Amino acid sequence: MELKVSSLAERPEMLERVVAMPSSWPEPVMNDHVGNAHYGRIATELPQYVQFAEDEQGEVVAHAYSVPFALAAEGRGTLPARGWDEVLVWAFSDLRRGVRPDTVSAVSVTVAPHAQGLGLSGLMLSAMRDNARAHGFREVVAPVRPNAKHLEPHTPIEEYAHRVRPDGLPHDPWLRVHARAGAVIDSVATASMTVSGSLEQWRDWTGLPFDTAGDVEVPGALVPVRCEPERGYAVYVEPNVWMRHPL
Repeated sequence: MELKVSSLAERPEMLERVVAMPSSWPEPVMNDHVGNAHYGRIATELPQYVQFAEDEQGEVVAHAYSVPFALAAEGRGTLPARGWDEVLVWAFSDLRRGVRPDTVSAVSVTVAPHAQGLGLSGLMLSAMRDNARAHGFREVVAPVRPNAKHLEPHTPIEEYAHRVRPDGLPHDPWLRVHARAGAVIDSVATASMTVSGSLEQWRDWTGLPFDTAGDVEVPGALVPVRCEPERGYAVYVEPNVWMRHPL
């Protein structure tokens, strides 16, 4: 597959096709309120931080979103436990107030379902790194969603994140892609994304009954969802792994 990688700043006419590209994200994570409020803004307000790949027919088969933010700003300095949600809030707060960014955070690398397994995630991660370097940044950070953790929802994230193969690379495939690109683990973002909803919403999102108190395993979720039938809601708090890419 021959691919052409561009940014939305270079190719603004591709906006609708990039945004409309199919994905395979689990339904619950598509209902994170912070993400719903800010993710869509990246393509329109920060198009220079959206890279995408087209195949020979001009079809968009992958894209990478990132955001610049000021990690060294007062009250920050360390990567936040609220990970993905927090960095989106920081980035758009900085943009609104005109704060000069010093770091780029990955937000997502998404590959169209029919093009998965072809190494496009690594290609888009490299494009994101190259873009940050071209804009003068010295580091990319990433609240990584370990893509095989859903197979072990009850394994503590600290244990899972630091598990390695005999060759010393991470056990998890997506963490391994980052490590091969030169990233190292900084910390665990214990509450990187929070999705809350009524029991009716969770039933609609998952097709599961959500009628028993306690932990519910949901396909694609990295940890169980906490169900509280007497209170009428359930909450999912997803951990991610902060990785740092020196440039």
